[in-house]
Amino acid sequence: MKLKPVEASLSSDFAEAIKKASGENIYICFQCKKCTVGCPLMFAMDMTPTQIIHAIRQGVDIARIMDGVKIIAQQRGIKPPVISVPAFYNAALTNVKIFGRMYELGLIADLKRRTGEFTKDMGMGIKMFSKGKLKIIPHYSARARRIFNRVKQLERNKP
Repeated sequence: MKLKPVEASLSSDFAEAIKKASGENIYICFQCKKCTVGCPLMFAMDMTPTQIIHAIRQGVDIARIMDGVKIIAQQRGIKPPVISVPAFYNAALTNVKIFGRMYELGLIADLKRRTGEFTKDMGMGIKMFSKGKLKIIPHYSARARRIFNRVKQLERNKP
C-alpha cells in the first residue's frame, strides 16, 4: 500500500507561485529528508532543501530574509568573511545600472579595482578575450536602466 501525503490546508502565495512555475506542490513533501541527504551540493548551501521547503510552507520569503540579514550586518559593521563576494555583487549591480545589462569586461575591471586582485585569473581572462568572450565595447540597454530608476522611485515613496 502506497501512502499519499496529506496536503496541508495552509498555503502561501510563494508556495502557489512555485507550484505554478514548477508544477510541483511542496505541500506533499513529508520531510523524509532524502533530497537533503542525497544532494551532492548540500555542502555549499546555506539552507538544505528540507529547510527551504519548510520555510516556503510557512510563507517565509527567503530572499527578503537574506537581504534583511545583509542590511543588519552592514548596519552593525560586520565585515563579510570573503571580501570578494560583496565586491562582486556591488560590481555587477553597478555594471547593470550603468550599461543596462552585463558588460563583462567592465565587471572584471570594477571587481579588480574593488578587491585589489589585479593579476588573479589573468590567464583565464586572456583566454576568454582571445576567444571573443569579452567584448571591448559595451552594449547598452535603456530598458534595464528604466527598471532601476523605477525601483529607486518606489523606494523613495516607501512609507
